[in-house]
Amino acid sequence: MIKAFVLVVTHPGATRKVAQQIRALPHVLEVHEVMGPYDIVAVIETDTLQEIPGILADRIRTLDGIQSTTSLVAFPQ
Repeated sequence: MIKAFVLVVTHPGATRKVAQQIRALPHVLEVHEVMGPYDIVAVIETDTLQEIPGILADRIRTLDGIQSTTSLVAFPQ
């Protein structure tokens, strides 16, 4: 399994709505609203590394209210 941590910056006032939308997506294990330079940390898990870019580009980054994302893909264990 491949795990990725997605750090999300939202537009002001959109954090809760964006977090709810991310929670509803397939492959999402956890979603946390956080304080600091990012507003949301999401954990996604897939069978292959090739699935990650599509989830990020087509499902997460297209959500209304997202200003930017940073993705960290963990090394397989």
